[in-house]
Amino acid sequence: MVKLIISENEAGQRLDRFLRKYLRKASLGSIYKMIRKDVKLNGKRVREDTMLCSGDELSLYMKEERVKILTAPDKKKTARKQFKIIYEDNNILIVDKPWGLLTHGDSHEKKNTLANQVCGYLQECGEYDPAHERTFTPSPVNRLDRNTTGLVIFGKNSEALRKLTAVIRRRDGIEKYYMTIVCGCLKQPIVLEDRLVKDQGRNISQIANGNRGKDAVTYVAPVVSCKEFSLAEVRILTGRTHQIRTHLSHAGFPLAGDAKYGDRNVNAKLKKHGITTQLLHACKLKFADSADVIKELRGKTVEAPMPAEFLRVKELLISEK
Repeated sequence: MVKLIISENEAGQRLDRFLRKYLRKASLGSIYKMIRKDVKLNGKRVREDTMLCSGDELSLYMKEERVKILTAPDKKKTARKQFKIIYEDNNILIVDKPWGLLTHGDSHEKKNTLANQVCGYLQECGEYDPAHERTFTPSPVNRLDRNTTGLVIFGKNSEALRKLTAVIRRRDGIEKYYMTIVCGCLKQPIVLEDRLVKDQGRNISQIANGNRGKDAVTYVAPVVSCKEFSLAEVRILTGRTHQIRTHLSHAGFPLAGDAKYGDRNVNAKLKKHGITTQLLHACKLKFADSADVIKELRGKTVEAPMPAEFLRVKELLISEK
């Protein structure tokens, strides 16, 4: 039998989710079989959705050798630091993600991701030791596409991560602002409200009909407009996949250089200037001055400067006159 005492970083999650992360080599079916036959919490059989508390005693009626096999860590992933730190305290890290870097890994890239780079940085600082964490990993609470730059928030411990995730889910907890360059002359602010549905196979989002999909709300305001292009500030109330790109394309103002949702003819011309992807930058986060927001961030505004390539394209496409 193996006994575990639940730590603060492990508390606040369901039993089955803890076991799925701790016994990482075990199949999902075997996890639920263990819960029924081989697991006790504080000496009692419990349901898979039982929430764990700090100090709980978890008993696994399994041989130690079997547990070692199922908990064997994956090969350590390292990646050089490419992000810039915008804000940091004991619990929270807000970074500026560069162009071309995935927030999380996918089927093609698992090593060099923003999440892995942040974990490597925290290990170097002595704030995260994977050898002493059974299930917790510092993680982002918001996600940016590979070619979107800007602000990503990380929780350094499970309590901060839970609080940040709750704030993100509340639509009035954080205001998220982006800067982008769109095709067309955007003269007036617009509000875009639709339901979006994601096509998993093609990894694109589309405007849904009826009650399909999820609601999405996007506010767009022109900053500088000329005949062919506009610099716009965008605030999203929801965080759907490709929300800004889908909404603006559907409204007739596709992002300049956007290969998935943009204007092919315009994009072909832009390639001559080295513009091969959308210019979209998560530039600002405004945290509400509310008791629901983590104390250190209440009323705070965090901003990331515009990338050099964004400024180059802005000068090329947008008239300042």
